[in-house]
Amino acid sequence: MPTGRAAPESQRWKALLFISIAQLMVVLDGAVMNIALPSAQQALHFTDGSRQWVVTAYGLAFGGLLLVGGRIGDMVGRKRTFLIALAGFAIASAIGGLAVNAAMLLLARALQGVFAALLAPAALSLLSLSFTQPRERAKAFGVFSAVSIAGGAVGLIVGGLLTQYLNWRFAMFVLVPIAVIGILGASRTVHDDGERHRARLDLPGVLLASSGLVGLVYGFGVAESRGWSAGVTIGSFTAGVLLLATFVVVQARVTSPLLPLRVLTERNRAAAYLSVGLAIVSMFGMFLLLSYYFQQVKGWSPVLAGLAFMPMAVPQAIGATQIGARLAHRIAPRPIMVGGYLVTAVGLVLLASLDVDSGFLEIAFAEAVIGLGIGTAFMPAMSISTHGVEPKDAGVASAMISSSQQVGGSIGTALLNTIATSSAATYLLSHGGPAARAQERNEALMHGYSVAYWVAVGFVVAAAVVSVAMVNAGAPKHVPTPTDALGDVTPVPVH
Repeated sequence: MPTGRAAPESQRWKALLFISIAQLMVVLDGAVMNIALPSAQQALHFTDGSRQWVVTAYGLAFGGLLLVGGRIGDMVGRKRTFLIALAGFAIASAIGGLAVNAAMLLLARALQGVFAALLAPAALSLLSLSFTQPRERAKAFGVFSAVSIAGGAVGLIVGGLLTQYLNWRFAMFVLVPIAVIGILGASRTVHDDGERHRARLDLPGVLLASSGLVGLVYGFGVAESRGWSAGVTIGSFTAGVLLLATFVVVQARVTSPLLPLRVLTERNRAAAYLSVGLAIVSMFGMFLLLSYYFQQVKGWSPVLAGLAFMPMAVPQAIGATQIGARLAHRIAPRPIMVGGYLVTAVGLVLLASLDVDSGFLEIAFAEAVIGLGIGTAFMPAMSISTHGVEPKDAGVASAMISSSQQVGGSIGTALLNTIATSSAATYLLSHGGPAARAQERNEALMHGYSVAYWVAVGFVVAAAVVSVAMVNAGAPKHVPTPTDALGDVTPVPVH
């Protein structure tokens, strides 16, 4: 419940720690399960055709319920929602670790998605409401962005270690103590002083938004295995688009909408949602293809493959917490976002130039450039995703940036993997055919990866163009206050 007073400064920074832990748990979940999936499939004896559902079940629940989760947080309280979601996520993870068959594991993954849909927007809302001064806000969102971005790479390492040296079940069990730490810490340090949305939940909006998002996420999920021209793929996309279009029409007419259109019409927020979604297409696809490159072409173990992502993870954290955060309270967000996205594009071009015999230093340099760029760009993007939003809409605005990431990730995984696979197959037919040697097959894979990376470059450049065209938030203005006797200044935002 609202306390009616601001949390002490030390409490806010402690709260940031536990909010970031919760975000890390959500990001880790997808990464560690991707590494552990082959072992889980062997242990539980489910088919190749059904294994994708272990990933898809989580994505469908998470992506389909994000807007609902954000509005529930606005209605019943973000802290309360945050703590309930952490507890639910812990229980779902324990069920997954104890799974005795594929159905039980799928149920656990779907439940994880449900509670993640509550947790992600609540975490971002609490962060946005707790840090309102530009200098503090920049630092806080820098930390949060670094955790969001680097968590995927760390998850690959953790997943590889747990799977190789313990058991695939620990990829699920490891999330339980993280959730418990989050609950214990957040219950004492997190404060929710935001205004509540007191109206009833918009049930028609819930059904339309959830069904529409599920249709889109499912369409991209099956496109990878069934093909882009398959009836189920086209049908899912069509249904998803029609349902979401109907949702927008309904939201403009109801008195208490699930997603007030005022959240989308502010240009800076809209730019954050669109640019992050475009960039995530590249990032998710790149993670998948790099993982294949490390293990299929280079022949590295899961642990080594996970460790090979560290040259990207560390610069991501530096870009978010040191470059992005330091610049954000001095200059406007647009040049930071544009510069970060363009640096990311340069790193992807470097990846596209790799070949079968490229050394680790070449790979690491390309990763570092990507990490530095995307970490820098995402920090202000995450911050302006709630730019100027009314406190009562903080949850649903936060859910929108998570929805952008979820849908963008689904697109990136399916699209770039399909492009890489089809390009490699075409290359192989003209360079040896079915009788091709291992070297030629690896060259075909590298050709496919290169084509996909160039497509990824296009998406990141598009994110930069969106930022140039739409972001117009001003630079923080430093105005002296009575506490500035020693020369410090308190930044005040200029809108």
